[in-house]
Amino acid sequence: MKPRFTAAKILALAAMLALLGACAAGPKYVRPSVATPAAYKEAGDWKVAQPQDTVKRGKWWEIFRDAQLDALAGQIDISNQNVRIAEARFRQARALVQSARAGLFPGVTGGGSVTRSGSPSGATRSSGPATTYDVSIDAGWEVDLWGRVRNTVESNVASAEASASDLEAVRLSAQAELALDYFQLRVLDGQRQLLQNSVAAFQKSLDLTRNRYAAGVAGKVDVVQAETQLKSTQAQAIDIGVQRAQLEHAIAILIGRPPAEFALAPIPLNLAMPAIPLSLPSELLERRPDIAAAERRVAAANAQVGVAKSAFFPALTLSASAGFQSSSFAQWLTLPSRFWAVGPAIAQSIFDAGLRRALTAQAIAVYDANVAAYRQTVLSGFQEVEDNLAALHTLEQEARVQADAVEASRQAVELTLNQYKAGTVNYLNVVAVQTAQLTNERTATSILGRRLTAAVTLVKALGGGWSTAELPIPEQPR
Repeated sequence: MKPRFTAAKILALAAMLALLGACAAGPKYVRPSVATPAAYKEAGDWKVAQPQDTVKRGKWWEIFRDAQLDALAGQIDISNQNVRIAEARFRQARALVQSARAGLFPGVTGGGSVTRSGSPSGATRSSGPATTYDVSIDAGWEVDLWGRVRNTVESNVASAEASASDLEAVRLSAQAELALDYFQLRVLDGQRQLLQNSVAAFQKSLDLTRNRYAAGVAGKVDVVQAETQLKSTQAQAIDIGVQRAQLEHAIAILIGRPPAEFALAPIPLNLAMPAIPLSLPSELLERRPDIAAAERRVAAANAQVGVAKSAFFPALTLSASAGFQSSSFAQWLTLPSRFWAVGPAIAQSIFDAGLRRALTAQAIAVYDANVAAYRQTVLSGFQEVEDNLAALHTLEQEARVQADAVEASRQAVELTLNQYKAGTVNYLNVVAVQTAQLTNERTATSILGRRLTAAVTLVKALGGGWSTAELPIPEQPR
């Protein structure tokens, strides 16, 4: 007597094959190694961050203690269109994870039909057209023996994590760009205030020179020099308005508003340098979203190698169907009209002219490229931190020396004016020292702006207040 191929035996066979699927094709992922220094070269005696630090981690811009910057930065998430684009791409990547996970479960479909058909005379014993009534449920499941589905899910999970990191990178970039534009605008406000103060001082000098010319103790050339100095300074103050307007427009775009509906009133320059504690270089791999995104793309590419290699093995599909079929409506949904079928199917590509090998080689090449991109991103991250640490150190020293130069130039103006009033020097000496004073004061303001720029860029290079622990996609369980 022949053994019966029952449904119970089929299910037992499927369970056994599913257990074999624990050995998935493809390499196990290991994060690529990168050369990580023990400390930053330019850090010197810089303070390394400690867990008890009170520095803002999320809203990092609050370390600058500027209420207007805080209000503007808070609008980035709400209105910045680039952030919205990145957020939509993340949602798309997360949906791809859900669609890939659906492959781990059976698919069930149902349907029904009523068919009216006829056959040529003489072909069958039927003398006329016939009606067939059919309703059925079909189920199918591809047993993931070699990890094709699981590797696809793992790849999509890693891609979604990379997309989440991209979102954070776009958000951090927009926040940093906003802070940079804002500080540049405030520096321009400070320089324009210096120019306006100088215009007022030069107007007094011009009045003094005109009075001396009228009294016959000064020449016409002194009056012309004073007028030239005044008008030139007024022109410089007006010229600042061009760059300031452009920065104001850029800030409007960053917060998602038309430039015509946005304005920032000038305020006195009163910005202080914040304290920025460093994390260790090894922590940079966890704190920078672009590095995290690059590492997650390596993981996704590694899983795709497994997907490609699984094509070398046979695919097993279990299918089952059941329903009712009858040529009589009255007998349609009765027990005699029922039917069912269940059974496995196995398929294996025998000849593909090297297609699978080519696809596997392509997946390996993509993985290698992503590894190189990850390592390059890490190196670029270290460079950005070192660059801005060096800039902050150097600019701090330059600011101290420049402050001395500003003070010396002010004394030189006071002494030279007294000498001019006493008639011991000509007005050209006054013009020279006043120009030097204005130049030194503008240089000091520019240095402050460069220090603020370096501080913002350093915070961005350190990853802002973000870390990989905030990735919204969990690790895919094995």
